[in-house]
Amino acid sequence: MNTLALMSTLGRRDGDRSALGFVVLALLTVLLTVAVFVSIVIGPTGVGLPHLVTYLTGDHADMDQQNLIIVEAVRLPRTGMGLLIGAALGVSGAMMQGLFRNPLADPGIVGVTSGAALAAVIAIVLGPTLLFPLQVVFGEQFLPLMAFLGGLGNTFLLYVIATRNGQTSTTALILSGIAIAAMTGAATGLMIFIADDRALRDITFWSLGSLSGATTSKIVAILPFVVFVLAIIPFVARGLDALILGDAAAFHMGVPVQRLKRMTILAVAAACGATVAAAGSIGFIGIVVPHLLRLAIGPSHRFLLPASALGGAALLLLADTVARTIAAPAELPIGIITAILGAPVFLMLLLGKQGRQAMEGL
Repeated sequence: MNTLALMSTLGRRDGDRSALGFVVLALLTVLLTVAVFVSIVIGPTGVGLPHLVTYLTGDHADMDQQNLIIVEAVRLPRTGMGLLIGAALGVSGAMMQGLFRNPLADPGIVGVTSGAALAAVIAIVLGPTLLFPLQVVFGEQFLPLMAFLGGLGNTFLLYVIATRNGQTSTTALILSGIAIAAMTGAATGLMIFIADDRALRDITFWSLGSLSGATTSKIVAILPFVVFVLAIIPFVARGLDALILGDAAAFHMGVPVQRLKRMTILAVAAACGATVAAAGSIGFIGIVVPHLLRLAIGPSHRFLLPASALGGAALLLLADTVARTIAAPAELPIGIITAILGAPVFLMLLLGKQGRQAMEGL
Protein backbone atom coordinates (compact mmCIF):
# COMPACT_ATOMS: atom_id res chain seq x y z
CA MET A 1 0.00 0.00 0.00
CA ASN A 2 1.54 3.33 -1.03
CA THR A 3 1.53 6.58 0.92
CA LEU A 4 -1.54 8.00 -0.83
CA ALA A 5 -3.50 4.85 -0.11
CA LEU A 6 -2.47 4.96 3.54
CA MET A 7 -3.54 8.58 3.83
CA SER A 8 -6.82 7.77 2.10
CA THR A 9 -7.46 4.96 4.59
CA LEU A 10 -6.89 7.29 7.52
CA GLY A 11 -9.05 9.95 5.90
CA ARG A 12 -11.98 7.57 5.46
CA ARG A 13 -11.60 6.29 9.00
CA ASP A 14 -11.62 9.86 10.28
CA GLY A 15 -14.42 11.02 8.01
CA ASP A 16 -16.78 8.23 9.00
CA ARG A 17 -17.22 9.72 12.47
CA SER A 18 -16.38 13.39 11.97
CA ALA A 19 -19.96 14.55 12.50
CA LEU A 20 -20.23 12.38 15.59
CA GLY A 21 -16.92 13.76 16.83
CA PHE A 22 -18.21 17.35 16.69
CA VAL A 23 -21.41 16.32 18.47
CA VAL A 24 -19.47 14.58 21.25
CA LEU A 25 -17.20 17.60 21.68
CA ALA A 26 -20.26 19.85 22.02
CA LEU A 27 -21.89 17.50 24.54
CA LEU A 28 -18.70 17.25 26.57
CA THR A 29 -18.42 21.04 26.62
CA VAL A 30 -21.95 21.24 28.05
CA LEU A 31 -21.14 18.49 30.58
CA LEU A 32 -17.98 20.29 31.68
CA THR A 33 -19.91 23.56 32.11
CA VAL A 34 -22.44 21.77 34.31
CA ALA A 35 -19.62 20.10 36.27
CA VAL A 36 -17.99 23.49 36.93
CA PHE A 37 -21.23 24.93 38.32
CA VAL A 38 -21.84 21.80 40.40
CA SER A 39 -18.30 21.92 41.76
CA ILE A 40 -18.69 25.54 42.90
CA VAL A 41 -22.26 25.31 44.23
CA ILE A 42 -22.34 21.92 45.97
CA GLY A 43 -20.31 21.13 49.07
CA PRO A 44 -20.48 20.67 52.85
CA THR A 45 -21.57 24.31 52.93
CA GLY A 46 -23.89 24.97 50.00
CA VAL A 47 -23.33 28.25 48.19
CA GLY A 48 -26.50 28.18 46.15
CA LEU A 49 -26.87 28.97 42.46
CA PRO A 50 -28.35 32.46 43.05
CA HIS A 51 -25.28 33.41 45.12
CA LEU A 52 -22.99 32.14 42.38
CA VAL A 53 -24.88 34.10 39.70
CA THR A 54 -24.62 37.18 41.91
CA TYR A 55 -20.88 36.66 42.21
CA LEU A 56 -20.35 36.09 38.49
CA THR A 57 -22.27 39.25 37.62
CA GLY A 58 -19.84 41.19 39.80
CA ASP A 59 -22.39 42.31 42.39
CA HIS A 60 -20.38 41.13 45.41
CA ALA A 61 -22.02 43.61 47.77
CA ASP A 62 -25.24 41.59 47.92
CA MET A 63 -23.43 38.33 48.78
CA ASP A 64 -23.18 36.96 52.27
CA GLN A 65 -19.59 37.35 53.51
CA GLN A 66 -19.30 33.65 54.30
CA ASN A 67 -20.45 32.65 50.82
CA LEU A 68 -18.05 35.17 49.29
CA ILE A 69 -15.12 33.66 51.20
CA ILE A 70 -16.17 30.11 50.29
CA VAL A 71 -16.41 30.96 46.59
CA GLU A 72 -13.21 33.00 46.30
CA ALA A 73 -10.89 31.19 48.71
CA VAL A 74 -12.09 27.58 48.41
CA ARG A 75 -14.37 26.67 45.53
CA LEU A 76 -12.86 28.67 42.64
CA PRO A 77 -9.24 27.55 43.25
CA ARG A 78 -10.40 23.97 43.76
CA THR A 79 -12.49 23.98 40.60
CA GLY A 80 -9.70 25.62 38.61
CA MET A 81 -7.14 23.05 39.72
CA GLY A 82 -9.59 20.22 39.05
CA LEU A 83 -10.13 21.52 35.52
CA LEU A 84 -6.41 21.61 34.79
CA ILE A 85 -5.55 18.27 36.38
CA GLY A 86 -8.50 16.40 34.83
CA ALA A 87 -7.73 17.80 31.37
CA ALA A 88 -4.04 16.93 31.71
CA LEU A 89 -4.72 13.36 32.85
CA GLY A 90 -7.33 12.76 30.14
CA VAL A 91 -5.29 14.06 27.22
CA SER A 92 -2.07 12.45 28.54
CA GLY A 93 -3.80 9.08 28.65
CA ALA A 94 -5.04 9.49 25.08
CA MET A 95 -1.55 10.44 23.91
CA MET A 96 0.03 7.43 25.61
CA GLN A 97 -2.54 5.08 24.15
CA GLY A 98 -1.91 6.52 20.70
CA LEU A 99 1.86 6.42 21.08
CA PHE A 100 1.93 2.79 22.23
CA ARG A 101 -0.93 1.80 19.90
CA ASN A 102 -2.65 0.21 22.87
CA PRO A 103 -5.93 1.44 24.44
CA LEU A 104 -4.86 0.15 27.87
CA ALA A 105 -1.72 2.29 28.08
CA ASP A 106 -1.49 4.88 30.84
CA PRO A 107 0.71 7.91 31.69
CA GLY A 108 2.20 5.83 34.49
CA ILE A 109 3.80 3.61 31.85
CA VAL A 110 6.53 6.23 31.28
CA GLY A 111 7.42 6.35 34.97
CA VAL A 112 5.86 9.69 35.85
CA THR A 113 3.66 8.43 38.68
CA SER A 114 6.23 6.18 40.35
CA GLY A 115 9.01 8.77 40.13
CA ALA A 116 6.80 11.57 41.42
CA ALA A 117 5.55 9.35 44.27
CA LEU A 118 9.07 8.45 45.37
CA ALA A 119 10.27 12.05 45.33
CA ALA A 120 7.17 13.22 47.20
CA VAL A 121 7.60 10.55 49.89
CA ILE A 122 11.25 11.54 50.28
CA ALA A 123 10.17 15.16 50.70
CA ILE A 124 7.56 14.24 53.33
CA VAL A 125 9.84 11.92 55.33
CA LEU A 126 13.15 13.78 55.09
CA GLY A 127 11.82 17.33 54.71
CA PRO A 128 11.93 18.13 58.45
CA THR A 129 15.46 16.69 58.82
CA LEU A 130 17.99 16.19 56.03
CA LEU A 131 16.16 18.33 53.48
CA PHE A 132 15.08 21.03 55.91
CA PRO A 133 17.18 23.80 54.26
CA LEU A 134 15.44 23.14 50.92
CA GLN A 135 12.08 23.08 52.65
CA VAL A 136 12.79 26.50 54.14
CA VAL A 137 13.84 27.92 50.78
CA PHE A 138 10.88 26.65 48.73
CA GLY A 139 8.20 26.68 51.44
CA GLU A 140 4.86 25.21 50.34
CA GLN A 141 6.25 24.60 46.84
CA PHE A 142 8.81 22.11 48.20
CA LEU A 143 6.61 19.00 47.88
CA PRO A 144 5.20 19.83 44.41
CA LEU A 145 8.68 20.70 43.15
CA MET A 146 10.18 17.45 44.44
CA ALA A 147 7.35 15.38 42.94
CA PHE A 148 7.66 17.12 39.57
CA LEU A 149 11.43 16.61 39.44
CA GLY A 150 11.01 12.96 40.42
CA GLY A 151 8.52 12.28 37.66
CA LEU A 152 10.56 14.11 35.05
CA GLY A 153 13.81 12.44 36.16
CA ASN A 154 12.25 8.98 36.00
CA THR A 155 10.91 9.65 32.52
CA PHE A 156 14.27 10.92 31.30
CA LEU A 157 16.02 7.80 32.65
CA LEU A 158 13.46 5.58 30.97
CA TYR A 159 13.86 7.41 27.66
CA VAL A 160 17.67 7.06 27.77
CA ILE A 161 17.42 3.33 28.48
CA ALA A 162 14.90 2.70 25.69
CA THR A 163 16.72 4.75 23.01
CA ARG A 164 19.47 3.20 20.89
CA ASN A 165 21.08 4.87 17.86
CA GLY A 166 18.49 7.61 17.93
CA GLN A 167 15.56 5.14 17.80
CA THR A 168 13.16 4.74 20.73
CA SER A 169 11.58 1.32 21.06
CA THR A 170 8.05 1.27 22.48
CA THR A 171 8.59 -2.31 23.68
CA ALA A 172 11.74 -1.25 25.52
CA LEU A 173 9.84 1.69 27.01
CA ILE A 174 7.14 -0.61 28.40
CA LEU A 175 9.54 -3.22 29.81
CA SER A 176 11.93 -0.60 31.21
CA GLY A 177 8.97 1.22 32.74
CA ILE A 178 7.92 -1.93 34.59
CA ALA A 179 11.46 -2.45 35.94
CA ILE A 180 11.92 1.17 36.99
CA ALA A 181 8.47 1.26 38.60
CA ALA A 182 9.42 -1.81 40.64
CA MET A 183 12.66 -0.18 41.82
CA THR A 184 11.06 3.13 42.70
CA GLY A 185 8.24 1.25 44.43
CA ALA A 186 10.77 -0.57 46.59
CA ALA A 187 12.50 2.70 47.43
CA THR A 188 9.14 4.26 48.29
CA GLY A 189 8.36 1.32 50.57
CA LEU A 190 11.69 1.79 52.35
CA MET A 191 10.94 5.47 52.98
CA ILE A 192 7.49 4.58 54.31
CA PHE A 193 9.08 2.01 56.64
CA ILE A 194 11.29 4.64 58.30
CA ALA A 195 8.56 7.33 58.40
CA ASP A 196 7.00 8.49 61.67
CA ASP A 197 3.25 8.66 62.37
CA ARG A 198 2.91 12.24 61.11
CA ALA A 199 4.66 11.46 57.85
CA LEU A 200 2.61 8.27 57.38
CA ARG A 201 -0.65 10.21 57.58
CA ASP A 202 0.61 12.75 55.04
CA ILE A 203 1.85 10.01 52.71
CA THR A 204 -1.44 8.08 52.88
CA PHE A 205 -3.59 11.10 52.06
CA TRP A 206 -1.25 12.35 49.33
CA SER A 207 -0.94 8.92 47.68
CA LEU A 208 -4.74 8.72 47.27
CA GLY A 209 -5.02 12.19 45.72
CA SER A 210 -6.92 15.27 46.81
CA LEU A 211 -7.79 18.76 45.59
CA SER A 212 -8.13 20.07 49.14
CA GLY A 213 -4.81 21.88 48.96
CA ALA A 214 -5.81 23.90 45.90
CA THR A 215 -4.45 27.44 45.91
CA THR A 216 -3.93 30.12 43.31
CA SER A 217 -0.16 29.63 43.56
CA LYS A 218 -0.48 25.91 42.77
CA ILE A 219 -2.70 26.69 39.78
CA VAL A 220 -0.12 29.15 38.49
CA ALA A 221 2.61 26.55 39.04
CA ILE A 222 0.97 23.77 37.02
CA LEU A 223 -0.69 25.98 34.38
CA PRO A 224 2.31 26.18 31.98
CA PHE A 225 2.71 22.39 31.91
CA VAL A 226 -0.98 21.74 31.27
CA VAL A 227 -1.11 24.45 28.61
CA PHE A 228 1.92 22.84 26.95
CA VAL A 229 0.33 19.39 26.69
CA LEU A 230 -2.91 20.91 25.38
CA ALA A 231 -1.12 23.23 22.95
CA ILE A 232 0.69 20.40 21.14
CA ILE A 233 -2.57 18.60 20.29
CA PRO A 234 -2.75 20.06 16.74
CA PHE A 235 0.90 19.12 16.14
CA VAL A 236 0.74 15.48 17.29
CA ALA A 237 -2.79 14.45 16.28
CA ARG A 238 -1.96 13.57 12.67
CA GLY A 239 1.24 11.78 13.69
CA LEU A 240 -0.55 9.67 16.30
CA ASP A 241 -3.16 8.76 13.68
CA ALA A 242 -0.39 7.61 11.36
CA LEU A 243 1.27 5.55 14.13
CA ILE A 244 -1.82 3.31 14.14
CA LEU A 245 -0.33 1.79 10.97
CA GLY A 246 3.11 1.32 12.57
CA ASP A 247 6.35 3.31 12.81
CA ALA A 248 7.54 2.45 9.31
CA ALA A 249 4.27 3.40 7.64
CA ALA A 250 4.12 6.64 9.62
CA PHE A 251 7.67 7.51 8.58
CA HIS A 252 6.86 6.95 4.89
CA MET A 253 3.85 9.24 5.30
CA GLY A 254 6.23 12.03 6.30
CA VAL A 255 5.75 11.85 10.06
CA PRO A 256 8.95 12.57 12.07
CA VAL A 257 8.41 9.53 14.29
CA GLN A 258 11.28 10.03 16.74
CA ARG A 259 10.53 13.72 17.23
CA LEU A 260 6.85 12.85 17.73
CA LYS A 261 7.75 10.30 20.42
CA ARG A 262 10.10 12.70 22.21
CA MET A 263 7.58 15.56 22.15
CA THR A 264 4.72 13.36 23.34
CA ILE A 265 6.67 11.72 26.16
CA LEU A 266 8.10 15.05 27.34
CA ALA A 267 4.68 16.71 27.32
CA VAL A 268 3.04 13.85 29.21
CA ALA A 269 5.87 13.71 31.74
CA ALA A 270 5.74 17.43 32.40
CA ALA A 271 1.95 17.62 32.65
CA CYS A 272 1.43 14.50 34.75
CA GLY A 273 4.44 15.22 36.94
CA ALA A 274 3.07 18.66 37.73
CA THR A 275 -0.45 17.39 38.40
CA VAL A 276 0.72 14.53 40.61
CA ALA A 277 2.86 17.04 42.47
CA ALA A 278 -0.11 19.33 43.06
CA ALA A 279 -2.83 16.81 43.94
CA GLY A 280 -1.20 13.42 44.47
CA SER A 281 -1.90 10.23 42.59
CA ILE A 282 -5.32 10.10 40.90
CA GLY A 283 -5.89 6.92 38.96
CA PHE A 284 -8.05 5.60 36.12
CA ILE A 285 -8.92 8.93 34.46
CA GLY A 286 -6.05 8.57 32.00
CA ILE A 287 -7.16 5.06 31.06
CA VAL A 288 -10.94 5.00 31.19
CA VAL A 289 -11.86 8.39 29.68
CA PRO A 290 -9.84 8.06 26.42
CA HIS A 291 -10.85 4.41 26.05
CA LEU A 292 -14.58 5.11 26.34
CA LEU A 293 -14.33 8.07 23.98
CA ARG A 294 -12.40 6.00 21.45
CA LEU A 295 -15.27 3.50 21.42
CA ALA A 296 -17.70 6.36 20.77
CA ILE A 297 -15.93 8.56 18.23
CA GLY A 298 -13.21 6.33 16.83
CA PRO A 299 -9.41 6.56 16.84
CA SER A 300 -9.00 9.95 15.15
CA HIS A 301 -6.85 11.99 17.55
CA ARG A 302 -8.16 15.22 16.01
CA PHE A 303 -11.31 14.57 18.05
CA LEU A 304 -10.03 12.12 20.64
CA LEU A 305 -7.43 14.38 22.25
CA PRO A 306 -9.63 17.45 22.91
CA ALA A 307 -12.54 15.17 23.88
CA SER A 308 -10.31 13.41 26.42
CA ALA A 309 -9.30 16.76 27.90
CA LEU A 310 -12.95 17.82 28.28
CA GLY A 311 -14.07 14.43 29.57
CA GLY A 312 -11.19 14.11 32.04
CA ALA A 313 -11.85 17.56 33.48
CA ALA A 314 -15.59 16.90 33.84
CA LEU A 315 -15.08 13.50 35.46
CA LEU A 316 -12.54 14.80 37.97
CA LEU A 317 -14.73 17.74 38.99
CA LEU A 318 -17.74 15.47 39.51
CA ALA A 319 -15.64 12.94 41.44
CA ASP A 320 -14.27 15.71 43.63
CA THR A 321 -17.80 16.94 44.36
CA VAL A 322 -18.74 13.42 45.49
CA ALA A 323 -15.57 13.16 47.60
CA ARG A 324 -16.45 16.42 49.39
CA THR A 325 -20.08 15.62 50.09
CA ILE A 326 -20.55 11.86 50.49
CA ALA A 327 -19.05 11.76 54.01
CA ALA A 328 -19.41 15.46 54.95
CA PRO A 329 -18.01 17.13 56.97
CA ALA A 330 -15.16 14.65 56.40
CA GLU A 331 -13.58 14.49 52.95
CA LEU A 332 -12.65 11.32 51.11
CA PRO A 333 -9.47 11.23 49.03
CA ILE A 334 -10.50 11.72 45.42
CA GLY A 335 -8.42 8.72 44.33
CA ILE A 336 -10.89 6.44 46.15
CA ILE A 337 -13.81 7.90 44.19
CA THR A 338 -12.06 7.63 40.80
CA ALA A 339 -11.06 4.04 41.61
CA ILE A 340 -14.64 3.11 42.58
CA LEU A 341 -15.94 4.65 39.36
CA GLY A 342 -13.09 3.66 37.07
CA ALA A 343 -12.11 0.13 38.14
CA PRO A 344 -15.41 -1.58 37.17
CA VAL A 345 -15.48 0.24 33.83
CA PHE A 346 -11.85 -0.70 33.23
CA LEU A 347 -12.57 -4.37 34.00
CA MET A 348 -15.50 -4.39 31.57
CA LEU A 349 -13.31 -2.88 28.89
CA LEU A 350 -10.55 -5.34 29.71
CA LEU A 351 -12.86 -8.35 29.35
CA GLY A 352 -14.24 -7.11 26.03
CA LYS A 353 -12.86 -7.97 22.61
CA GLN A 354 -10.80 -4.79 22.28
CA GLY A 355 -9.43 -5.27 25.79
CA ARG A 356 -8.21 -8.76 24.97
CA GLN A 357 -6.59 -7.49 21.79
CA ALA A 358 -4.93 -4.67 23.77
CA MET A 359 -3.49 -7.11 26.30
CA GLU A 360 -2.02 -9.14 23.46
CA GLY A 361 -0.23 -5.95 22.34
CA LEU A 362 1.45 -5.38 25.71
